[in-house]
Amino acid sequence: MDVWTNLRKIIHVDMDAFYASVEQRDDPSSLGKPVVVGGKPNSRGVVCAASYEARKFGIHSAMSMAEAFRRCPHAIFLPVDMHKYQEVSLQIRQIFMTYTPVVEPLSLDEAFLDVTGSTSLFGSAYAIALTIKQRIQRELNLTASVGIACNKFLAKLASDLQKPDGFVVVQPNRVQEFLDPLSVERLWGVGKKTAEQLHKLNVKTVKDLRCLELGTLTQLFGVLGSQLYQLAQGIDERPVESEKIVKSIGRETTFATDIAERDVVETALLKLVVDVGRRLRKEALRGKTITLKVRYDDFRTMSRSHTLEQATDLDNVIYQEVLNLLREVSLKQPLRLIGLTVHNLTDKLERQLSLFSEPQKDTETLTKVLDLLKEKYGEKSITRARLL
Repeated sequence: MDVWTNLRKIIHVDMDAFYASVEQRDDPSSLGKPVVVGGKPNSRGVVCAASYEARKFGIHSAMSMAEAFRRCPHAIFLPVDMHKYQEVSLQIRQIFMTYTPVVEPLSLDEAFLDVTGSTSLFGSAYAIALTIKQRIQRELNLTASVGIACNKFLAKLASDLQKPDGFVVVQPNRVQEFLDPLSVERLWGVGKKTAEQLHKLNVKTVKDLRCLELGTLTQLFGVLGSQLYQLAQGIDERPVESEKIVKSIGRETTFATDIAERDVVETALLKLVVDVGRRLRKEALRGKTITLKVRYDDFRTMSRSHTLEQATDLDNVIYQEVLNLLREVSLKQPLRLIGLTVHNLTDKLERQLSLFSEPQKDTETLTKVLDLLKEKYGEKSITRARLL
């Protein structure tokens, strides 16, 4: 009897050093060289991606660009080209959708696929995963690491074990054999502090954890303890969710130098508004609550929010609200970062008839035209001046 009978067949695909690999693919002269994506080395940004050549120097995501430059000054430092990465991610997603509609993206570069209902058409989960991996290589000239298992936890764990270009299958009848030797830090929820507590109990591997009583774990870690108890046995009942509800859409930017001039801040906010508004319209969503976030030069952070009577996806409405919120914020102290988030989202069209309905309609039409122009001719083809 097939050991996979009556079990889910889950694939986790994780692209290898995605942003950096796309840049290396598009510029063959950078192949084999350390590439760091995140901006200029003297900027105040952070590393978004590092090629495997750069990782040999200890460079990793979220490290400051200045530290990355200190560790590897001869690396190739590149700005983030999000539009390009989104386009490639969409191409990858289209490959996934060939084999199953049940795809749960976790980010641009990784996703879960439930192929339980696809095996009668495309063969085993192994065959489907191998085909996907080969197509990504052949059609996009990129490598992906793949994990196959009967649940999401095991599949994601498997895809990470042999990166880059990995391919790991966890057989259902060999789950403990797969899990037991692994470091306890491999379990979801085991961060630095939890690991320190477990190490004090002489728990260093998954097998060590599995030998603890459920009551001991819950007494020590509460709900997390029961979750760790299940994960140590390879239990994860969560389904692959093909459609996740978007709860908010936001953008933020860190200034190259601290800013205290209101007009400069307002111009930066305008760019964020245009990006967020366009994303709302692309997702066919509208939001009621606008939140402004500011971070001062001493890293003190605060936010201000306002909820509208009517949900909107229009740049000028969002911009007006965020400017109102900005007036509540002191600029006596320079700002390091600003951010904008629209939440309380709905996909329903809520429009009230009023004397101003026609101008509103005209604004919506103009906004759609601007979106189309940018889609066709690029982000910099047309820009908006102050909306007010």
